[in-house]
Amino acid sequence: MQNPQTDNYLMAIDAGTGSVRAVIFDTQGNQMGCVQKEWKHPEDPRFPGSMDFDCDKNWDLACSCIKGVLAQTGIGAESIASVSSTCMREGIVLYDSDGKELWACANVDARAKDEVIQLKQLDPNLEREIYLKSGQAFALGALPRLLWIKNKLPDIYRKTARMGMINDWIIYRLSGTLAVEPSNGSTTGLFNLKSRNWDIDIARRCGLRDDIYPEVKECGTVAANVSKTGAVQSGLKEGTPLVIGGGDCQLGAVGVGAVNENQAVVFGGSFWQYEFNTPSAVCSPKCDVRVNCHAVENLWQYEAIAFNPGLIMRWFRDAFCAEEKRIASESGADAYAVLDKAAALVPAGSYGIICTFSDVMNFVNWKHASPSFINFELDPEKYNKAAFYRAIMENSCLVTLGHLRLVQEAAGKYPQKIIFAGGAAKSALWPQILADVLGIPVDVPVVKEATALGAAILAGKGIGLYASVKDAAVKLVKIEKTFSPDTENRKVYDKAYENWKAAYQPLLKLCDNGITANMWRAPGL
Repeated sequence: MQNPQTDNYLMAIDAGTGSVRAVIFDTQGNQMGCVQKEWKHPEDPRFPGSMDFDCDKNWDLACSCIKGVLAQTGIGAESIASVSSTCMREGIVLYDSDGKELWACANVDARAKDEVIQLKQLDPNLEREIYLKSGQAFALGALPRLLWIKNKLPDIYRKTARMGMINDWIIYRLSGTLAVEPSNGSTTGLFNLKSRNWDIDIARRCGLRDDIYPEVKECGTVAANVSKTGAVQSGLKEGTPLVIGGGDCQLGAVGVGAVNENQAVVFGGSFWQYEFNTPSAVCSPKCDVRVNCHAVENLWQYEAIAFNPGLIMRWFRDAFCAEEKRIASESGADAYAVLDKAAALVPAGSYGIICTFSDVMNFVNWKHASPSFINFELDPEKYNKAAFYRAIMENSCLVTLGHLRLVQEAAGKYPQKIIFAGGAAKSALWPQILADVLGIPVDVPVVKEATALGAAILAGKGIGLYASVKDAAVKLVKIEKTFSPDTENRKVYDKAYENWKAAYQPLLKLCDNGITANMWRAPGL
C-alpha cells in the first residue's frame, strides 16, 4: 500500500478495448496505484461483426476499479482533486430523452456492411468528400453505424435524443452531464477537422438526423461535478470536479509529452497506433491515412492503426503458454516477462517465420488476411514457442514500419525518434525490436500507462493545477530508457519487411476468393 500524502491527487478512468482501469497520480505525475479489470464486447449472434458494449455491466466494472484503486492506495476520496476519462475511440453510446442508454457499441464494430454499401451507392464520391473534411472513412466512423440503427432498429433510432462517445459516457454516468470533445468526437466522421466541431451537413448528406449531437467542449475543461448517485456508485466524493478527457491515443500523446508538431508516438496496446503530430488539418489526397484532432488545441494527428497486436499476444499466452503462466505465478513475475526472456535468445528474424495478422493501413480499402504463421520448419529446437512469440513481436514492428512510411508519404516527414508507450512498452525486448526495425531511437517513458497520465494531466489543467496541457506534459513526463537501433538487426528486418509484404498479398487474395476468412475487413468491402 502507498503512503498517501496530504496533497491532492488526480484520477484517470481509462476504458480500453480489452480492459477498464482506474489510475491515481499525484500532482507531479507519479503513479500511485492502478486497478484494472478485463472486459469483452460480445457479438450479437443476430448481427455478424457486431461488438456490443454493455453499459450497465461495464459501468459496474469501472466502479469496481475506482473503489479498488482508492482502497489499494489508501487515498481517501476527499483527496481526489479532479477526475478525467479516456477510452477506445469510435465506440458510441445512444441515449433517449430521459438520459437512459438505448444502445452502444465498442470500437471496431463491423455490423454495418449493408449501410456502407448503401452510402457508397448514394454517391461514389461521398466517402472521399467526407474524408477530406473530416479525416475519416466509413471503416470505423459512426456514419454507417447510425444508418444501421436507422435501417435495422428503427425504434431505437426514433427514440435517440443524443449521441456521445465512451469517454463522455463515463463523465455522464458520474454526473448526468453529457458533452463531446474534439479528439474522440472527430473519429465519428461527423466532425469538421478545421472547426473542431460537428458538421451537420455531413449527417444530412448521409440521410441521418441532425438533432442528436451534444455540445462540444475542448479537452481539459470542467464538464460537471460528481453527483450524489455517481458518488454512491463509484466511491468518489460528491462534488468532485469532472474534466473532459479525450480519445486514448490523443491523451496518450499528452501522457508521453508529444504535444508539439512533428513529434511521433507508437502506442502498443490491444491495437497499435502510430501518431504523428501536425499543425494543420490537411488530409492525404489518397485517403489512405486517418487524421484526427489532437487533445491539444490547434494541433492534429496523422494516424495509422495496426489491428490486434495486444489481443494476439493475449491469445498466444492463454492458448499455448500454460507452463509460462505457472512459472510466472510461482515466482511472482508476469507471464509475458517469462516469454520475453526466452524470445530474447531467438535471433532477429525468428528464423524466417512470417506472421500475417494486421496489414498496413489503407483507410478506404481496409482489410486483413486470415491470421497465419508461415515459413517454418519442423525443428523444435528452433521453431518453438519462443520463436513464434518473437515473430509476433517482430510482426507488430514491421507493420509499424509500414505506417511510418505511409505517413511519410502524406506528411513528407519521417520522425527522428519515436516515443513508445502502452502495455507493450513494459517489455524488456519489444522496444529494442521496434528500434531495430524502424532504424531510429525509441524512448520509453517512466509511466507506461500514458493514456491515463494524459487524462490526469487534463484533470489537473481543468482545475488550474497546471497552466496548460503543454506545460504540464513537459514538466511531468520522464523518459526511463532510450533504445538505440542495432544496425545489423536493421538489415535483417529490412529484408523481413519485404518478405512479409510479398507474402501478405496472395494471402489477401485467398480471402477475396472465399478460401480463408479475413481477420477483419471494413464493412462494405
